[in-house]
Amino acid sequence: MKITTGNDRSGHEVQGVRSSAWRIPLTIFQRQFTTLLFIYTVVMAGDSAAAGDPALPGNHPLTQAQAGSVLISELRCAACHNGFARSLVPEKTAPDLTDVGARISPNYMKRFLSSPSTVHPGTTMPDILVSQSETDKELIAEALTHFLIAQSKSDYQTDSNLSIDRQLGKTLFHSVGCVACHGSQEHPLQAEQQIDESEADEDVPESETPNFKPVAFSLAHVKTKYSTTSLSDFLFQPLRVRTSGRMPDMKLTPTESLAIAGYLSGERTSPPEALRPDAALVQQGRRHFQELNCVACHTLPGFTANRQPTSLRNADESRGCLSETSNNSPRFHLENSQIQAIAASLREEPTVDAVDSDSLTAAKMLTAFNCITCHVRDDYGGVHEEHNDYFIGSEQKLGDDGRIPPPLTLIGAKLRPTWLKKVLFDGETVRHYMSTRMPQYGSANLQHLPAVFARLDVLKSREIIIPNPESRTDEEREREKLLRAAGRELLGDKGVNCVSCHSFNGKAPQLNPGIDLLTSYERLQPEWFDSYLRNPGRFRPRTVMPTAWPNGVASFKTILEGNTDLQIDAIWYYLSLGTSAADPSGVRSVSTVLSVSGEARIHRGRSQVAGYRGIAVGLPERLSYAFNAETGTLSAIWQGDFIRVNWSGQGSGDFNPASEPVRLPQDVSFMQLGDENAPWPRLPVMTKEARTNPDPLYSRNAGYQFRGYSLGDLAIPTFLYRCGSIEIEDRSTAAGTAERLQLRRVLQFDSTTPQSIWFRAMTGEIQQMSDRVFENDELRLTVPSAETKLRVLPDEPNRSELILRLQIPQGKSTLEFFYEPLRK
Repeated sequence: MKITTGNDRSGHEVQGVRSSAWRIPLTIFQRQFTTLLFIYTVVMAGDSAAAGDPALPGNHPLTQAQAGSVLISELRCAACHNGFARSLVPEKTAPDLTDVGARISPNYMKRFLSSPSTVHPGTTMPDILVSQSETDKELIAEALTHFLIAQSKSDYQTDSNLSIDRQLGKTLFHSVGCVACHGSQEHPLQAEQQIDESEADEDVPESETPNFKPVAFSLAHVKTKYSTTSLSDFLFQPLRVRTSGRMPDMKLTPTESLAIAGYLSGERTSPPEALRPDAALVQQGRRHFQELNCVACHTLPGFTANRQPTSLRNADESRGCLSETSNNSPRFHLENSQIQAIAASLREEPTVDAVDSDSLTAAKMLTAFNCITCHVRDDYGGVHEEHNDYFIGSEQKLGDDGRIPPPLTLIGAKLRPTWLKKVLFDGETVRHYMSTRMPQYGSANLQHLPAVFARLDVLKSREIIIPNPESRTDEEREREKLLRAAGRELLGDKGVNCVSCHSFNGKAPQLNPGIDLLTSYERLQPEWFDSYLRNPGRFRPRTVMPTAWPNGVASFKTILEGNTDLQIDAIWYYLSLGTSAADPSGVRSVSTVLSVSGEARIHRGRSQVAGYRGIAVGLPERLSYAFNAETGTLSAIWQGDFIRVNWSGQGSGDFNPASEPVRLPQDVSFMQLGDENAPWPRLPVMTKEARTNPDPLYSRNAGYQFRGYSLGDLAIPTFLYRCGSIEIEDRSTAAGTAERLQLRRVLQFDSTTPQSIWFRAMTGEIQQMSDRVFENDELRLTVPSAETKLRVLPDEPNRSELILRLQIPQGKSTLEFFYEPLRK
């Protein structure tokens, strides 16, 4: 497995990715700044002399034996062997072959099976036919191809009349983070955009140039492996096929997936056609599949591994899989440094029940999942110089904080455990100005990491303890009032003026809109918050964030008598109020009314009718609705004017309907209840008295995960989300007449197995008008044929909830609902 590395320099340009400010010819000042930026990138990537063993790319800290241990995991040696030290790093699993015939070109499949490393240099798939003659290789590969295609439920997805925005694909590929692992697919900068190397080299000593290989896995094989359609489907949901997360989910919408697939595939003159399996070859392929024990690595229903693993302890590295000449074992085509690293790992004698230390586990995990290509932790990791220019953001005045993903040093002490899980498992982010996205690797693959970080990262700092509102004394209550008032003053333009650079409750400042301050209490641990405010540069050496307490001394003496501890406490107390906190002085509050014309209009932001991650959709028929993306719920419907936006900067101002809405419950809509009498899990509600969310992972614990949305005709969105293993597409359009306007909601389900789920349709004083029609005072709902149940709400005896048991078949199915607001 020869790791492919990029050959481009850091000055690559991607048309449409950077702002025009980066395209002008470089002045002397800009050249000096770029030189300093390069030096900083080198420093932030760690001491080049300390880069790890060359068996693995990137600026990792692993020794030769430790790198070998990672390679043993990546090559899945445990499929056939044992005798390794225990590790929390999950093995890289082979792709699921269940529907491989629908994804991969038959011609590519045959060539790849015959000689994997020739067709896809750098692949971790070994050459299992190395002992065969060239003729027999061809025959076996052809039979295996017919067999695998015959197992697929769908035919190969050929392309037909696709409308693809390849320029968008190019822009996305070079901005959302693909470059971090695959390198640029473009040419170097034009002459007027390049740095004069003679000038740059004068100031950057050659010894400071990174001496480690960037991570850059080749994509040259992609054009012949996939159709544009099948590649798009893979990019949209890669974890379905590659469950071990080495190819993570980049949270692409279907439109974005298709654009990137089209860019990587290029223009096709004659796309490959589907193959019709030959029955005789299918039987031969089945026999070869069993004899070669392919299922030891790959998943295929109906097949199990048929060999007992053998120990590699004291194995001869000159023979077997590590040999480049042996024909008796699969051949991986490894580099010599990789062979030596694996051998070094095998030579290490593990103690009884030996387990990697937390520090080593973190280093291995961050290396195996390529987190180090974007993040720094301690003295390793960081963006490589060749990839640096592709990390961009919309707010250039934020400097590197606005474009480079944050360091992972002390991350376990920085983030609250629940927020860390949201980041790792759901790709949660608060840096909307940063183009690079936080990938999703699959919660099963990273499940140990939050606890590892928590044990490793300990920050000694002063505690900030807010009394429990249920047991606080009168004295503590008065102290809270005092501190919160001071905190509000400090954040405003009469104090430290944090609101001049940070958004506050969705309202952005005029310049440099940094992270929303009201996310701080939910995200950060108080000890880290205290330490960071005192000395931001200690944690982010090149941050543009100043300190109002240099050397621990308060700059504002008139607030809380200049007591530093009290001032920082005051800000923390104030931020603990969350979205109920009153705006500090200096926060802009601009009310804007948005209207809808000939196509649908979408606005995202906070809302009373749609929660923290609300999405408002206005239809041309003057019918609008709100969708709560945090819970996957249609939460409000209204007729007439669209919405009022409190502040519309960055498309994230909080909104409310401009007409009186019909409100629906904002709890999760779909659940797999234990039985029909099980209570519906309610969305946690926070108040001034109860500020802490008792269940911050409420939606995830209910099985819900938002996947984004795509736009169709007239810009009408289709929301994409999951309930457990069921994929759901949710699209609503206007129906009916002007006198009886309805919202037609079409739900499309895609399930790998038949199963039933419950859908909570509405609440209130509900009356059943017929088998399929239900009403309350504001809404008439027509449901599809399904088992329905009206249940009295346990805490509101005069109100009830309507739930439906939906029988979801295997594959795709569709249900329709009609919502009709009742005129008052």
